[in-house]
Amino acid sequence: MNIAIAGTGYVGLSLAVLLSRQHTVTAVDILPEKVEMIKNKKSPIVDREIEDYLAHQPLNLQATLDAESAYAKADFIIIATPTNYDPTSQRFDTKSIDAVLKVIAKVHPEATIVIKSTVPVGYLKKTMARYPELPYMLFSPEFLREGRALYDNLHPSRIVVGMPENSSEELAKRAADFAGILQQAALDENVPVRLVHATEAECIKLFANSYLALRVAYFNELDSYAEQYGLNTAEIIEGVCLDPRIGTHYNNPSFGYGGYCLPKDTRQLKSNFALTPADLVPAIVSANETRKKFIVSRILLRKPRAVGIYRLIMKAGSDNFRQSAIQDVMRELSEAGLAIYVYEPMLKGQLPEEYTLLDDLEGFAAKCDVIVANRVTDELAPYMEKVYTRDLFQRD
Repeated sequence: MNIAIAGTGYVGLSLAVLLSRQHTVTAVDILPEKVEMIKNKKSPIVDREIEDYLAHQPLNLQATLDAESAYAKADFIIIATPTNYDPTSQRFDTKSIDAVLKVIAKVHPEATIVIKSTVPVGYLKKTMARYPELPYMLFSPEFLREGRALYDNLHPSRIVVGMPENSSEELAKRAADFAGILQQAALDENVPVRLVHATEAECIKLFANSYLALRVAYFNELDSYAEQYGLNTAEIIEGVCLDPRIGTHYNNPSFGYGGYCLPKDTRQLKSNFALTPADLVPAIVSANETRKKFIVSRILLRKPRAVGIYRLIMKAGSDNFRQSAIQDVMRELSEAGLAIYVYEPMLKGQLPEEYTLLDDLEGFAAKCDVIVANRVTDELAPYMEKVYTRDLFQRD
């Protein structure tokens, strides 16, 4: 197959690498520096499997800024552009998807279009009505972790492809073909495949991520209670999670869920519940905000004058600062009048003037009364008497 992929973030680039092992893939991006890095077999994002495959595997992968040329010759066009949540409209901003669809309508309307970007419930149905000239459009949610995106594509938990209601036989065949392409590219045999209506596929994505956010929020609230009353959080969590119905995943306390997916997906699902009686889904969002305020209050109890923020990344092994909970904690501490020093080796560019960026860990530690760390690493070992963290199990 000849496959074009719009967007080279975690979703798009991991799919490009995955599928170029067996097919001809062209990755399209609007940033020249990202295109050049991929051409030079270097990953523009931190993901150890992507980095390794680009450097050492024989891939039939090209990268380009020329979207029209890439789409015109593609059998499948996968859209993996960013869709950030817009708090004003209370829905995902899907302008980047529309921009790709307009180009496809111009150069290759008969291509099979697969939207991988996260979208609101009901998006594909409305979009097909707006683009009647594009008859072959599907939605296929991704279930990837940042920093392990290619690994999760090689070992998928499931493959879901959503079709419009009353799909033609041709579109149903193309949906099955796309599911087969993903299934053949996986290293694991017998990956569960679900061919469903597109609206149900959109729900699967949002409800899955919101459940993961719910687990994070639940164990964070457990930790807040235990810390408030001087209890051993680790012993409680380990005892609770011995129940096999609960299990040991997503149970390590943090300052709150963050990153690219969980904050925006929970807000979008909350918005989708506007006309449905509900308490639990809206509470996921508010619980995360409550947790961050609790963390700030516990730090202030130590009466520091200068606070060090150790790493701004969302989680260990990532280069993503987007929506990381520690940044909200940092802002509130600054608003409380404390001096804020930041240690983040991966930060490119300047911080706002109220923060001081330091690149020497020893000097950073010396200036701080308290070091705030969402996740602890070995390099903090000499300074642990200053560290405030809720990372009990040293994992995400």
